[in-house]
Amino acid sequence: MKKIFLMLTFCFSMVSFAQKTEVEHAVKTFFEGFHAKDTLKIKSVCHEAMILQSIIEGQKGTKLVDEKTSEFYKSFSTFPKEMKFEEKILSYNIQIDGKMAHAWTPYEFYINGKLSHSGVNAFTFFKENDVWKIIHLVDTRRKSVK
Repeated sequence: MKKIFLMLTFCFSMVSFAQKTEVEHAVKTFFEGFHAKDTLKIKSVCHEAMILQSIIEGQKGTKLVDEKTSEFYKSFSTFPKEMKFEEKILSYNIQIDGKMAHAWTPYEFYINGKLSHSGVNAFTFFKENDVWKIIHLVDTRRKSVK
């Protein structure tokens, strides 16, 4: 009986690990597309009904900003070619319940090698047709102080 319990526990943890790996891979794919300004790659991990929001902390207070997904995708064509940006993900905290997952990813954002701001991304996923898709992305943004 003890062996069966251990085997079931092992199998469950392997499935859980695999699911978390899939979610982390979707976040990494999102940022690979983001850094390459490749909207097709980004869209490959985003649900068509995705909601985008930012919580921006500034000198005049904190505000919640909604962004249309279409505007987000279009914005990549407006970035100057010489502008380099990188969002460094510092860690992943992934939770899964059935067909829903959540990834909490603290980050630092650099423009042309200089720290611009930092915060956290909160991704919510829906598993549709065995593929994890981002349905909601909200991030916080705090300017670096130097």
